[in-house]
This record gives sequence, C-alpha cells and structure tokens, in this order.
Amino acid sequence: MSWILLRFWTLLVYLFMFLPIGVVILLSFNANQFGSFPITGFSFRWFIRLANNDAILRAFETSLLLGALTAIISTTLGVLASLALIRYKVPGQNMISTLLIAPILVPEVVLAVALLLFLNALSINKSFFLLLMGHVIFTLPFVVLVVQARLVNIRRDVEEAAMSLGASPRQTFFQITLPLLAPAVFAGMLFAFTISFDDITGTLFWKPGGVETVPTQIFAMLRNSISPEINALGTVMIFLTVGLPLIGIAIVRKMSTKSGG
Repeated sequence: MSWILLRFWTLLVYLFMFLPIGVVILLSFNANQFGSFPITGFSFRWFIRLANNDAILRAFETSLLLGALTAIISTTLGVLASLALIRYKVPGQNMISTLLIAPILVPEVVLAVALLLFLNALSINKSFFLLLMGHVIFTLPFVVLVVQARLVNIRRDVEEAAMSLGASPRQTFFQITLPLLAPAVFAGMLFAFTISFDDITGTLFWKPGGVETVPTQIFAMLRNSISPEINALGTVMIFLTVGLPLIGIAIVRKMSTKSGG
C-alpha cells in the first residue's frame, strides 16, 4: 500500500512540474489570438510571426553566439584545469578545486550581484565581453566536474606507455588522452552551451543596454502582455534545452562505447 501511495505522489509531483510545460506547447499551436482555452484550431501562425520578429531573431543570434563562445572557453579552461589537478601536483590544489566549483554552491543571484558590484567598484562598464566572462564563471564548474570524473578513470599507464614509445607529452595528449576524454569534453561543452543559452538571472544583471538574449527577450515581452508568440518562443526554447541534452547523451554513449569506456 505504501508503494502505491509513493508512486501516486511521485506522479502528482511530475504532473505539477511538467503540466505547465505541456500547456505552453499546446497553446503555441492554438489559432486563437488570445492564447487561451478552449483551443479554436491548430495553427503555425505564431511560429511564422516569431520567425518574422526582428527583435527575437536578434536575441536568438546573441544567445547562440554567447552560448557557443561560453562553451568553447569553458571547455578549454575546464579540460586544462582538470588535467592540472588530476595529473599533476599543484600547490594549493584543494583550494583551487574549491574555487573552481564554488560558483555552483553560491546562488546565482548572489553571484550575479557580487560580480556587478565588483565591476562597479572598478568603474568597469557592462559589455558583451563581461557578460561572456560571467557565463564562463558560472558554467566552468560543470565542465570541470564532468571532465574530472572521466579523467580519473583513464589509466595513467596508457599515457606513460605512449611516452615510453617516443611520443611527446603533446602528442600523447592529442592522440591518447583527448580521444579518451572526448565523451566528457563533448558533454561538458553541451552543458555549458545549454546553461548559457537558458540563463536569465545572471544575464539580467550583466548584459549591457540594447543586448537581449532569448530568455531576457521573453521576460521583456511578458512585461507588456502575454502574446501567443511567447508560447511559440517558449516551445522553441523547451525543444532546444531538452532536445540538445538528449541528443548529447546519445552521442556521448556512442562515443564512450567506441572508446572502450
């Protein structure tokens, strides 16, 4: 009986979490311009209007560029930091590891306000570069954790065997270590991109005037009125932020199988 109640309670929790998402997706195809129930017909008109909205298209371009740059920088720094902390003895290793992971432990709004106050104290104006650095700070810990988890399972003697056969440390990294790390590197990059693309809290504090990402554009549109275009934009965001990780998981599993991991 207790298991039945637990399953029923779990089902209610999942419905509470995901039913609003289903409603947003359903209303995005509603022909009714008021975007409410009852649904009067099935239509793609709001997606078409979304594709013709210059402000939203600019926000998408900004989010894609910001997410891609964040993923590249965070992944590069995360791989280098993980190699240094796992493969070598670094002075203050525990402190460095704690500092790298600290942004996960601190609430994002606290981190956003702290960085904003720090920039104001240095009389540094907001810019796209500073927005990018803020996203890197927030996404770097996820990359470090994913890469380190993979790296500790890669046997050191495999790399030593390559170097004993005449390979340089650089050749060993690119031909032995990196291919074995590839699933974790790809997963970390995907994490960084998705988190950056979907972030709103830090972006609201760090973005310069005139720059909008997709989440901040949705927030700005909600201030005026609830348009069916917002439902369509929300649906696109849902498929991106849910679909990309699912595709990434499938690719990572395939890569892990091929690499023998």
